[in-house]
Amino acid sequence: MTGTGRAGLRLTARGAIVMLFVITLVGMPFLPGPAFVAGCLTAALLVRPRDLLPLVVTPPLVFFVAALLVEVVRALRSASMLQTFGLGMFTALSSGAPWLFLGSALALGIAWVRGLPANLRELRGAPAPTPAPASHSRSRRGRARTFDPEPEGYFEPRVYGRAADE
Repeated sequence: MTGTGRAGLRLTARGAIVMLFVITLVGMPFLPGPAFVAGCLTAALLVRPRDLLPLVVTPPLVFFVAALLVEVVRALRSASMLQTFGLGMFTALSSGAPWLFLGSALALGIAWVRGLPANLRELRGAPAPTPAPASHSRSRRGRARTFDPEPEGYFEPRVYGRAADE
C-alpha cells in the first residue's frame, strides 16, 4: 500500500528536520508554539526508525533558529534594530519555552515507542578501539597479565603501569 502513514512515506533525519524547520518557521509569526508541536509530532511519525536519534536531539535547535530568523526579519523593519531584536528573542524564547518542552518531549516519547532504544543500543554497540596487546609475561596462574598502556612519548622497551589482574 502506498501513501502516507506507517506503511508509506518515510523521511530521512535530514528531511524530517527540514520539515520541522519549515513548519515551525511558517507558524512562528502566527502561532509559534502549536506550530512547533505539530512539526515535532509530524516529524517523529514520518522519520525512518533508524533515523530517530538525530531527529530527537534537534527540536530545541530548530526552534531557536526559526525564532532567530523571524526576529531578525522583524528587527530589520524597526528604527532600533538591536533593541527590537533583543526584546523579540527574549519574548520568543521565554513565551515559547513551554511549547519547546512539550514538542521535544512529544518527539522523544513517539521516538521511544517507535524504536529509539534500539538506536541507542546500536550506538553503544559500535566497535570500540582495539586494546593494546597484552604483555608476554604470565602471572603465577598461567593467565596473561595486561598492563596499563604506556604514556605517549615514551618509546622505551619496558612495561609501564601495574598489572590489571593484581
